[in-house]
Amino acid sequence: MAFSKANIKYTLNGILFVALFTIAAIQISQVSFIKALAISPLIIGIVIGMFYANTLRSHIPKEWVPGIVFSSKQLLRFAIILYGFRITFQQIAEVGLAGLTVSTVMLTTTFILGWWLGVKFFGLDRDTAVLTASGSSVCGAAAVLATEPVLNAEPYKSAVAVGTVVLFGTIAMFTYPALYKSGILHMDPATYGIYVGGTVHEVAQVVAAGGAVSEVAMNNAVIVKMTRVMMIAPLLIILGILVSKGTTAAAGEKKFKITIPWFAVWFIVMAGINSFLINIPSIQPAIHAINELDTFLLTMAMTALGMETSVEKFKQAGAKPVALAAVLAVWLMVGGYFVTKWAVALFGA
Repeated sequence: MAFSKANIKYTLNGILFVALFTIAAIQISQVSFIKALAISPLIIGIVIGMFYANTLRSHIPKEWVPGIVFSSKQLLRFAIILYGFRITFQQIAEVGLAGLTVSTVMLTTTFILGWWLGVKFFGLDRDTAVLTASGSSVCGAAAVLATEPVLNAEPYKSAVAVGTVVLFGTIAMFTYPALYKSGILHMDPATYGIYVGGTVHEVAQVVAAGGAVSEVAMNNAVIVKMTRVMMIAPLLIILGILVSKGTTAAAGEKKFKITIPWFAVWFIVMAGINSFLINIPSIQPAIHAINELDTFLLTMAMTALGMETSVEKFKQAGAKPVALAAVLAVWLMVGGYFVTKWAVALFGA
């Protein structure tokens, strides 16, 4: 047991080791040119974690590994729960039916398309396909991390999925503003913001792509994006039911036990609490502190995930996950454009 009397010291050493890497990742993310590129500490964490995995891993005591695994699993669940304090139900109401419709349609279609294409067309295993689809459809790296424990997937598969969504999310971050300024999109800033929030991968990338056009665009983009983030909870609950049913069916049993990812339920609870506290000024410093802690814990989880990922595992995955993510990125950009136009015409921006 990781926290038995005999092992607890080594497990804590492993957790502390991940925490030190995390501090480095956060400091690196504050370097001016990296900050200008909107590269989050989560991404830096997985990069330096992978650097460790492929260089120094053999020099660290193997007794520390349970602490690294704890950081990538248990701490991750707690971090996803705290992520609820970044979202309020008021934000969903503010963006209106157009933003809610774009978020719902794009999340659902992208996830289903990614799962189906990944398994049926590209021949990927279920976990890699679902993790890539989750990152593309919801909120990039954070969604991949949230989905991993539901699937009980191997860490390197999550790292592969994160790598693909970060790649195409970064491309989108620069492509969307360029398309808008060229006049190709034929959108006003408010509509453009809904389009960005409903289709770009990472929260930081959404901020960058929206802010490159106007404050109105950025505000709408962030609100719609947060709506997508909140949808991770019902998505994970449904996924947990499907995975449980599929696993039992494969074993030839008639009955199946529903596995509900309770951290997703608590995520909604925290968002609900935050919705009541958002208008109380005296509480806001505490909420800010919770969000800072959450960023640290998410970065720890991402760093630990990187520490469990070697280059050999990426080679095993091959080019197919990248091809799947590319197809999903095209669907988000092109399909999302027409869905946004339709939703705004129906409900208004």
